[in-house]
Amino acid sequence: MKINLHTHTFTDSKNGIEIVNQYPDRLDTSIRYFSVGIHPWYIVENKIEKELQLMKETLNHPNCLAIGECGLDKKIDLPLKIQVEVFKKQLKLAEKYKKAVILHVVSAYQEIISLKKEMKISNPLIIHGFNKKKQVAESLWRNGFYLSFGKALVDNEQVQEAFLNTPENHVFLETDDSEVTIEAVYEKAIALKPNIEMLIEKNFSKLFKI
Repeated sequence: MKINLHTHTFTDSKNGIEIVNQYPDRLDTSIRYFSVGIHPWYIVENKIEKELQLMKETLNHPNCLAIGECGLDKKIDLPLKIQVEVFKKQLKLAEKYKKAVILHVVSAYQEIISLKKEMKISNPLIIHGFNKKKQVAESLWRNGFYLSFGKALVDNEQVQEAFLNTPENHVFLETDDSEVTIEAVYEKAIALKPNIEMLIEKNFSKLFKI
């Protein structure tokens, strides 16, 4: 069974599980499994409280598996202070509703690690689309984060090295918004770690109780 931890495209695959990313103001709760969150790219200050309320109304839905994607992005114009405020509110919801969090992180890994410690977050935090070197990966998994690998795993040797160096109980696979299929990502992952499909099923079952 192939598990696509994070995708923007709903395929309704009968051969696996996919968590489809959604936004609070554009929700389709009929999708089998989804996540919902306020992405840092789409933060609008006068809509934050309304979107958080929409999230609260959705997080108990049986098809809602996670919060996200949400996080921090230092390469956008929105001040980091505002991003942190919105992110912390979503982390608090994750703790309250006992949800995993799918994270968008750009040039802010130390900040994410610090916030996890500061807020004493106990729920699973998953870095989606990980595409950095093994040193960054190691700093994350040693601090309890999970890493989800996607398109970059297929053709980036540094990411492949990071994947090989990451403990198997901290790994997921995904497609995000790329044209690469989950089958192609799994094909590369299995070439690197032959038993990874079974291990990801085990990780998914542990985190999402499915």
